[in-house]
Amino acid sequence: MHIYTLVATPFVAALLLAGGGQASKADVDTKASLIQAAFLVGWALGGGLFGRMGDLFGRSRTLILTILFYAGFTGLSAFCTEWWHLLICRFLSALGIGGEWAVGASLLAETWPKSWRPWIAATLQTAVNLGVLLACAAGATFSWVVNHGWMSESASHRAVFLVGILPALITLWIRKAVPETGEWKQAAGATKPPALKDLFGPDVISTTWRAMLICAVSLTAHWAFMFWQQSLIRALPEVKSLSGPDQTHAVVVALIWIMCGSIVGNYLAGGLARKWGYRRAIVLMLSGYALAMLAAFHSSTAWSHAQMLRWYGVIGVFQGVFGLFTMCLPPLFPTLMRTTGAGFCYNIGRIVAAIGTVVFKLYAPVGNYHQALFWAGWLFVPAAAVAFLLPEPRDEN
Repeated sequence: MHIYTLVATPFVAALLLAGGGQASKADVDTKASLIQAAFLVGWALGGGLFGRMGDLFGRSRTLILTILFYAGFTGLSAFCTEWWHLLICRFLSALGIGGEWAVGASLLAETWPKSWRPWIAATLQTAVNLGVLLACAAGATFSWVVNHGWMSESASHRAVFLVGILPALITLWIRKAVPETGEWKQAAGATKPPALKDLFGPDVISTTWRAMLICAVSLTAHWAFMFWQQSLIRALPEVKSLSGPDQTHAVVVALIWIMCGSIVGNYLAGGLARKWGYRRAIVLMLSGYALAMLAAFHSSTAWSHAQMLRWYGVIGVFQGVFGLFTMCLPPLFPTLMRTTGAGFCYNIGRIVAAIGTVVFKLYAPVGNYHQALFWAGWLFVPAAAVAFLLPEPRDEN
């Protein structure tokens, strides 16, 4: 998921130069944002496509297919020779990532005890954070290798994508150890699966629209931060003067601060959901995300590199809200609409986020990432307002 953000700026610049194009800062930022937008669109479409397959053919089998999809195309990114090759590979890998979330969330919602779900949501989101930390470790390792003269910088940018192939090995275990859920088997044998249009039928249309709005607005702001934060770090005076590998190391350290904060936030969000319910917990966490973003980016000159890292850690705490969606969204829908509904509502927000990633680039002055992220922070305010209207999961009332 985040391997690309670690090397986006230098790798896209290298691809542009290799293709005979320009590699100015504006060109690199524009192409990098388009690649990230394609990734988010693929994530959204994958949630719908594989989510539907999960409802029709079962959770376990679809889970295997999604992992193979994103592992294979992440690895293939290492062999791109043009920037648009990378765009295609990131789009295709995102299909699998979006599908894996939708299928995995439904599988967990149908297997773990209801009283455990807030903590399972926190643990699952922490596993995501640990995966990002592993990506950071890979990025730091390749920077170290480059600094010792054992590999060129351009080769290290390609090699880091090969790490993405490793999750494919997990599918060997899933085939043996992860059976289809009893709830899905029972529903599949007794009822005809609903069509996608039934998400907008009278029984669930209100829930569908509310969930879509919350996810669309909050994910736009979240992914604006998660992608452009690395450009902000590279643009800081203390980092800008460093060599390429050292700049990448600074980006890795920043992402580590975000992920460590997020791990704390996952269990904070789980505790809030356990005490006050999912709706109130989501409102509180989205409100906190807004306040943290506005405080961190209200000035383009307010913080040093060290201070910026601390703010990244605070922002990371409030990213725990997205773990709540994992357990909250699937039970809002009937069993045979569960993966489709959760995947569609959560991932459709990524299409809006894809647009937002490009828009923030186009409307922010070159280098003024503070301003873009400041305005992105305001988006969490309407997201929190709509979250007041989100129903509690049926089986949690």
